[in-house]
Amino acid sequence: MIIGAHLSIGRGYPAAARQAGRLGLNGFQYFTRNPRGGSVRSLPDAEIEKFKQEVQRQGLKVNAAHLPYTVNLGSVDERLQQFARLVLKEDLKRAAAVGTPLVVAHPGHYGEAGLERSLEQVAAVLKTSLKDAPAGPCLCLETMAGQGREIGGRLEELAYIIDLVGPEVKVGICLDSAHLFAAGWDMGSREGLDELVAAIRASFGWERVKMMHLNDSKTARGSRRDRHERIGQGEIGLAGIRAIVNHPLLGRLPLFLESPVDDYKQYQQEAQLVREQVRGNKNENSAPNRGL
Repeated sequence: MIIGAHLSIGRGYPAAARQAGRLGLNGFQYFTRNPRGGSVRSLPDAEIEKFKQEVQRQGLKVNAAHLPYTVNLGSVDERLQQFARLVLKEDLKRAAAVGTPLVVAHPGHYGEAGLERSLEQVAAVLKTSLKDAPAGPCLCLETMAGQGREIGGRLEELAYIIDLVGPEVKVGICLDSAHLFAAGWDMGSREGLDELVAAIRASFGWERVKMMHLNDSKTARGSRRDRHERIGQGEIGLAGIRAIVNHPLLGRLPLFLESPVDDYKQYQQEAQLVREQVRGNKNENSAPNRGL
């Protein structure tokens, strides 16, 4: 099982990798730049090399980058489009330099022009920005809760974007358990998860799915409100988390915690709790081993 958490790179990339190792994680996610801003510092070659060495030393299997929330891929405003294209190009280039294979982006929001126009705009930005992107990183659109004018609350919206982008540009998908639950999917049972997987296969294909944000939800199923909760303390519940990590497809994805913790040490506790839900784990003797 690959399980990481969202950590800060404020003290540098190598420090974040060391912190992930100290927390007992074998992966981590980070913001490519300030999540509420647009500026980014230059990255010295020496820091890149130290980061790669630290990733190896700590036994980190996967790290993922997350674009800032200020990027709105669906905006029809030319200034915001330019900013989105700039961030995509710069941050994919930086991800390639440091060896980050997955880069996550929220699809954005639509305005007065309407949903369909904004979906077309997302595809247009991706086509122009990713056409000459460096080899390595895969840009992953995240499934969203669908609150307000948010894009990505329905699988069909992401499928439409991917279809417009076409096969020449690599686009993946990042699932989010809390977002999917808030969007109406049953994340608490094997039957519900199988239904989700079947819908994914029918829309954009399972091969597009590269990772999952593993979060509980403060809000009820179908609320369309994006409110993360700590593992086992929300509406999905520990039984739901257990169903996810033991699912033959979902449980094999790299999983990244984004819980509202007060201290990163709580991620260590949450990661251990998640591991204990896996059937066959030596720490959970009461569950049968299904070989997952």
